[in-house]
Amino acid sequence: MSANPAPAPSTDDLLVPDLLSTCAEALKSAETVLGAAKQGMAARIGRDERGRVSGVALEREQHAAHSLAWLATYVESLRQMHAWAEALVAEDRFGTLEALILQAAFGEYLAQMAGGIPMSQGEYARLEDMGAGETARRALDAAPVRALVAGGATTAIRERIAHILAERDGAATFGDCGLDADYEMIRDQFRRFADEKVVPHAHEWHLNDALIPDAIVTEMAELGVFGLTIPEALGGFGMSKTAMCVVSEELSRGYIGVGSLGTRSEIAAELILGGGTDAQKEEWLPKLASGEILPTAVFTEPNTGSDLGALRTRARKDGDDWVVTGNKTWITHAARADIMTVLARTVEGTDDHRGLSMFIAPKTRGDCANPFPNPEISGGEIEVLGYRGMKEYTVAFDDYRIPGDALLGGVEGQGFRQLMKTFESARIQTAARAVGVAQNALELGLRYAQDRVQFGKPLLAFPRVSAKLGTMAVEIMVARQLTYFSAREKDADRRCDLEAGMAKLLGARVAWSAADNALQIHGGNGFALEYPISRVLCDSRILNIFEGAAEIQAGVIARRVLES
Repeated sequence: MSANPAPAPSTDDLLVPDLLSTCAEALKSAETVLGAAKQGMAARIGRDERGRVSGVALEREQHAAHSLAWLATYVESLRQMHAWAEALVAEDRFGTLEALILQAAFGEYLAQMAGGIPMSQGEYARLEDMGAGETARRALDAAPVRALVAGGATTAIRERIAHILAERDGAATFGDCGLDADYEMIRDQFRRFADEKVVPHAHEWHLNDALIPDAIVTEMAELGVFGLTIPEALGGFGMSKTAMCVVSEELSRGYIGVGSLGTRSEIAAELILGGGTDAQKEEWLPKLASGEILPTAVFTEPNTGSDLGALRTRARKDGDDWVVTGNKTWITHAARADIMTVLARTVEGTDDHRGLSMFIAPKTRGDCANPFPNPEISGGEIEVLGYRGMKEYTVAFDDYRIPGDALLGGVEGQGFRQLMKTFESARIQTAARAVGVAQNALELGLRYAQDRVQFGKPLLAFPRVSAKLGTMAVEIMVARQLTYFSAREKDADRRCDLEAGMAKLLGARVAWSAADNALQIHGGNGFALEYPISRVLCDSRILNIFEGAAEIQAGVIARRVLES
């Protein structure tokens, strides 16, 4: 760390008076904007003959519809940030850093609502696109909104946030996340594990494109990662989705590959819990929870991508068994897995999702040298930029025989519906992974900005560097609160595909932005493979693609918003 750290800007006069009440009033304005945009889009999209939101019109107006999704995500984000702050105030836990983050979040997001929300590089959601009209403009011209934009969307407030983080030595989490002591104990445990067992080796694993060592997988199993949310009666810990978020966040902060190992078991367990027979639950869930078996999800095909209803892999009954034939791609951790959750077409004469069934298919565990020991399974590794540690594969089934009781739930034609039930948890977990990756980027960027001296002072002393770091911190907290909210909705057994989708959509963008800005702080060194930020940049990019590409996710959110 630099011996002469940059002086921190003063917090005096930065905070808006009556901050929480001002945010509450501004939130009402944001909700008015969303209502106007929703009304404008509803008139443009219309309903089909069944009274549902028109899919044809939704596709025709795709940019505007996706703009609505982003606007709705921003409004929900501000709602959850305000709820977070209120809860902290009630417990006397709302300090200066939390206030600065809240004000910056409201100021920046309100400013973007008025000027354009970045959906991706070069794509912006603007009120005009949604036909929001003068109602939205008047709402954004309200005094509380103007006060927050003037006081929150500033370099000074972002600089101050960055310097507070530096004063606290770049702690792995910053500010009060709003969780109770039990969750923070879980965080501490998995933070120590990541710092001691993962961080020192993650970059080497990445550069060597190596599988995460078996010893790490074994330790993760002993810590309960694979059975975290599986009921205790079935061998798991019976913990909440919120706990899953904390664990996924901390493991992904160490290395996204480690954080993602739990995703395989989460998806498999959700499938079996939601659609399996009692016998299937008793057979597979204790083994998943203990780490005795490792699963892989075998859904995607070369020419289907997000259009799972069009897949062509088939499973036919042959005596008491099923025989699977077809090709799959982008199968994560396929070689080392012991079971596969396979989506295949079983109902003859169908060409959509109604003919699909899900199977729990055992396989022989392979390794890098011999990924698929079963003679009826072949495939090859797909070389990737990042998200390493488990490896991606193509998989081809040539009359692969699986037991008759492998059909999930014992009923054909339920596969797509069974899979849809898992998407909430999978997207919540992916959002948590994104928060962890973004947190890693912030830590690397902050440390480099403190250590690197240019023109006689550390990089942190330069306003655009410290402002970048402050922006990262603000958006990480926003994404974190939105993710925790979606997890709480899931824990309460409420439908949360909308909330989970929003958390995943925003979290992925935040992770990519944080990694890109942290690399920029590194300058040319960030482009060198030896620096971990180069890995984090590659790892962050995939988050906008898997578990629902950003465009697919925005379309789902837009439909749900228009239906409500």
